Amino acid sequence: MSRPRILLADDHALVLEGLAKLMDDQYELVGKVQDGRTLVQVAQEVEPDVLVVDISLPQLNGLDAARQIVKTVPRAKIIFLTMHADPAYAREAFQIGASGFLLKRSAAAELSQAIEAVLKGQTYITPAIAKDLLEIFDHPQLSPSLDKGPLTVRQREVLQLVAEGHTTKDMAAMLHVSCKTIEFHRAQIMRILDLHSTAELTRYAMSHGLIPPEL
Repeated sequence: MSRPRILLADDHALVLEGLAKLMDDQYELVGKVQDGRTLVQVAQEVEPDVLVVDISLPQLNGLDAARQIVKTVPRAKIIFLTMHADPAYAREAFQIGASGFLLKRSAAAELSQAIEAVLKGQTYITPAIAKDLLEIFDHPQLSPSLDKGPLTVRQREVLQLVAEGHTTKDMAAMLHVSCKTIEFHRAQIMRILDLHSTAELTRYAMSHGLIPPEL
């Protein structure tokens, strides 16, 4: 009997190694990636049964990567494994189409349980935030939200890359467009958001969950 195929995504190599050890002999590890753009590509190539994804991924954050994956690899189950305990992140994850959400501090105790649950078609929510998340769904008008703002998907991608400090040339190569296209997107982002510097763009990206506060 074939083992479930798992793809891991986290920007820290040590975390990936630790997660790989948790896979043990129960699952087949089909990939370990450290940024969201590679995650989307590898997910399409290997078509895993389950993806275990961090939210704070460089180049393309885990939430925006998941938005692409649910369209291109719809049968795959996505579990977010993150340090973000804010239930607003969990709500966003489930609205995108995730099947599980748990915190890194409880990964050793909960990850296998979460994988088994989503493989059975169930939803897994870590008990650490389950109560708060249910209250959000019961009372959406009172809940915090990760407002995606007025930007398009491509503008959000460019904004994250700008906030991470990538050059125009690097961004053009990553997105397979010209430098002029990147400059156009950046100018449009600044006009739409009424922001006037890279520092202001970075603060906006942080406040909207595109990059973690520590960057």
